[in-house]
Amino acid sequence: MTISELEKWEERIFELVQSYGLNPYPQEFEICDHFEMIGYMAYSGMPARYPHWSFGKSYEREKMMYDYGVGGLPYEMVINTKPCLAYLMRDNTDLLQILTMAHVYGHNDFFANNFTFKSGIDAQYVIDMFRNHAARIRQYIEDPSIGQCAVEDIIDAAHALSLQRSKNYAIKELTPEEEEERLIDLAQPAPDPWENIHPKPVYIHPALNKIPLSPDPNLLKFIARYSPTLQSWQKDILSIVDEESYYFIPQIETKIMNEGWASYWHHKILNALNLSQEHQMEFLIRHNQVLRPTPGGLNPYHLGFVIWHDIETREKLAPPTFPDSSENNSPGRKKIFQVRETDRDSSFLRRFLTKDIIRELDLFRHEKRGKDRVITEVADENNWETVKKTLITNVGMGSIPTISVIDADFGQSRTLYLRHEYDERELQLDYAERTLSHLKCLWGREVVLETTLNGHPTLLKFVDNTLKTERIN
Repeated sequence: MTISELEKWEERIFELVQSYGLNPYPQEFEICDHFEMIGYMAYSGMPARYPHWSFGKSYEREKMMYDYGVGGLPYEMVINTKPCLAYLMRDNTDLLQILTMAHVYGHNDFFANNFTFKSGIDAQYVIDMFRNHAARIRQYIEDPSIGQCAVEDIIDAAHALSLQRSKNYAIKELTPEEEEERLIDLAQPAPDPWENIHPKPVYIHPALNKIPLSPDPNLLKFIARYSPTLQSWQKDILSIVDEESYYFIPQIETKIMNEGWASYWHHKILNALNLSQEHQMEFLIRHNQVLRPTPGGLNPYHLGFVIWHDIETREKLAPPTFPDSSENNSPGRKKIFQVRETDRDSSFLRRFLTKDIIRELDLFRHEKRGKDRVITEVADENNWETVKKTLITNVGMGSIPTISVIDADFGQSRTLYLRHEYDERELQLDYAERTLSHLKCLWGREVVLETTLNGHPTLLKFVDNTLKTERIN
């Protein structure tokens, strides 16, 4: 398909996007070959990102799998920027280009209107942010007093901790200036009725002798601010990795909603395009390939698509709110637009994953026992809620343990004291060992992690390059 033909199809798709009431960012498409697509995949779609060996490793892995035919490439890749940027594979068939452009507009609308994305990094500054970060990292690499190895060591540690941060974007994080103002407020003089006669006593809040004032789940940001050993360039790298993780987390938190929303709209748009019979047949095949269930796993496209349709169908049973009974003003359409704005995967599943859907999709619960995975719960009349709860706790950031800084001056030795919020899921000790190793490297002092193992409160320490456990009495 030529560029001019693609533009004509894109115009027709955009007309339908507007007629359905979608509200996306301005959209830009780029055509790329499979080598370029592998590169975009390695760098998470960013046209400019800081250099690091892990991205090269990712590129070589994806390229080898593609060359040997054991792994495929996506039909498209779309990133949350304003204007929204999407890459289309040059080798796509004509119908596949049409389908992926419609799919991209679904993602674009979700980026532009979902609360989690709107609470994150402002989309219009994303590209500039990544370019600025890349320039700063390259400056440190090229600095003779620092060099590539030292930079990569810090980035390695930062990558290992990048998802250890607040998972709820509705909770506003205090800036260093705001936290300073809070400390000043706590240290204000106490009221004194005799202040005109006696010197005013100064009340020092007990919390002022403790850092942090309250448990802080943002490990990289905390270490960048309070580490007693890191240099300024090292702290800057931590802030760079932390800020980029802040950009990516909304995509992790809304995977099922986002892919389901894009699939819902590409299905509706292509059915409205009056495709030729040849294109219609290929569309049915491609659509089913995207949405087919994954044996032994969970296809987010499929689950999201089914739930969005179920929400709209159930709401259609209610009478229209306005005299205009067109599809766009139907209760079902209004409901899915509302949910698209307010939810993320965990709340989306909690509110709208019904017993009927769970049984229709044959969802089940499984867990690891030794070297095998064993089915422990099948969704029947009695335990479908258990299957649902397990799914909710493992979507998005739910699979990442919540670990917070409790004290950074434990025992007056600048020990970093952390606490794992135990939710009946124990830490994997091999991951805990590597994480504590990176934490100790960054903090420069002893690091202690409180958790629960085998039902008992336990301290984890990294001593002499080995993980040590100590039960708390």
